[in-house]
Amino acid sequence: MGDMDGDAELEGLATRVFDLARTGDTDALRAYVEAGVPADLTNGKGDTLLMLAAYHGHAETVRMLAEHGADPGRANDRGRTPLACAVFKKEPDVVRALLDAGADPHAGRPSAMDTARMFGVEDWFDA
Repeated sequence: MGDMDGDAELEGLATRVFDLARTGDTDALRAYVEAGVPADLTNGKGDTLLMLAAYHGHAETVRMLAEHGADPGRANDRGRTPLACAVFKKEPDVVRALLDAGADPHAGRPSAMDTARMFGVEDWFDA
């Protein structure tokens, strides 16, 4: 019985942490990561905390997660990268944060570069 309570508690914690990434609550999320929540925590679709922060336009949260070891290039189960999602959502500040963290514009399906070409924002990748 105790294990089931623990599972529910963990599930609740994971939900809370993913919500913090979605809403861009950088300070609260930092506290969880510094307390031991993996910076690359992944949900059932393969989306990391960084992916959710990038998709929802939170550059500061993306930077914090990358500084704490989150992989800026980790694709989800559909082969999408945080960088491609940031381009798709037209979030230049998030794109910059991901590039600064080492994200590869040519990774993923479609890649961030392919997505940028579709939307006419290739100049986001100019040095």
